[in-house]
Amino acid sequence: MPNPPQKRKVTGIALLALLCLALPSATAQEKQNVPLVLDLRIDGEIEPVLATYVEEGLAEAARRYATLVLITMDTPGGLSDSTQKIVKHILDSPVPVAVYVAPKGARGASAGYFILLSADVAAMAPATRTGAASPILAVGGFTIGIDETLRRKITNDAQAFLRSFTEKRGRNPALAETAVTEAKAFTAQEALDAKLIDVVADTPDELLQKLNGREITRFNGTKVKLDLSNAKRQEFALSLRQRFLARIVEPDVFFLLLIVGTLGLYTEFTHPGTVAPGVIGAICAVLALYAMHLLPVNLAGIALILVALALFMLEAKYTSHGVLLLGGIVAMLLGALFLVRSPLTGGGVSPAIAVAVTLPFAAISIFLMRSVLRSRVWKPATGPEEMIGEVGTVIRAVPASGEGMIRLHGELWRAFASQPIPDGKTVRVVKVEGLRVQVAPAEYSTDNRT
Repeated sequence: MPNPPQKRKVTGIALLALLCLALPSATAQEKQNVPLVLDLRIDGEIEPVLATYVEEGLAEAARRYATLVLITMDTPGGLSDSTQKIVKHILDSPVPVAVYVAPKGARGASAGYFILLSADVAAMAPATRTGAASPILAVGGFTIGIDETLRRKITNDAQAFLRSFTEKRGRNPALAETAVTEAKAFTAQEALDAKLIDVVADTPDELLQKLNGREITRFNGTKVKLDLSNAKRQEFALSLRQRFLARIVEPDVFFLLLIVGTLGLYTEFTHPGTVAPGVIGAICAVLALYAMHLLPVNLAGIALILVALALFMLEAKYTSHGVLLLGGIVAMLLGALFLVRSPLTGGGVSPAIAVAVTLPFAAISIFLMRSVLRSRVWKPATGPEEMIGEVGTVIRAVPASGEGMIRLHGELWRAFASQPIPDGKTVRVVKVEGLRVQVAPAEYSTDNRT
């Protein structure tokens, strides 16, 4: 007798459950059998999107029970807030983190120095350097006048931040602080000899070989022995969205978006109906607002850019012999240099970009405003007012108290005048009233219209 349907159903579920138990999951395999090394990359300036990327990479490593996270780094520095977030994520990571300054010729400067020394394993390739982490109290390469007390506060805060993790990592905190207080930089070998880093390796594979079997001490004091035999390396790359956003939040790109957005909207307001500048300007303005939300933007920089725009408009309207133009250029340059502030690592708009954007913006703004002002005195190109001042010929005499007929632009118009005008006389239109025109002999000036 065949099995009842209900019994067959129960048997099928039991077999499926046994099959699931017999096949270990990929996550369990990664945890138990094959050591997994998740590769992250910090390339370029440290900014908010990169901090989010590192956070997501460390979370992914924890989810997949990775043995090690390897962050390959080549950076000139970046924003202090983003740097502190990355350091916090590394210190809190349940998976050991190795930061590796590579390839040859790379650097882990300024903000990168803090990230390097915060790792469980700090490593560098030959011919690389790190350090030079003094707080930069300047934007765009120009030193800002600043109170000495505030300078000491910023420097002392950076030193304390560095000490807070270098001591527990077993590194040399006194020497590490010289990169902050004296802007000292170190080659790979110098950093190794000074016990600022743990390993010098030519390639990532060589680094993993040197770390295999090494016992490291985590930030919480626990000891972990790294088993990297036949480790599987897998890259954790920036998503397409993160790559796009990473470009937007670069100070130079943010400044360019802000100016293009302003110029596009300004063009649309002064020349309604052009459409394209308004659409482009609106998109760039929204992207600039997004970047402004993430970047440490100085409102004084925004105010200076608005002042510059106002001065360019006034230059187009009044004769100032270039004084307003020069003031606008200076205001915009200062606005660009003050736009993004980062006391720890700099990261402002570069002077070259500031100049390259300011000068065309000034020229275009003045040209647009002068076009608007000139259009106010132009003769109307459409409608009845277009006919005023036009010359026609009388084809039926115009009496002093009645109507005649004139030919104007190939059309026949009823005409009246304050004095009689005979046939064949050339006349000039001085007024339009509905479907008839008032005329005067052509030798009369249009200023005599009634």
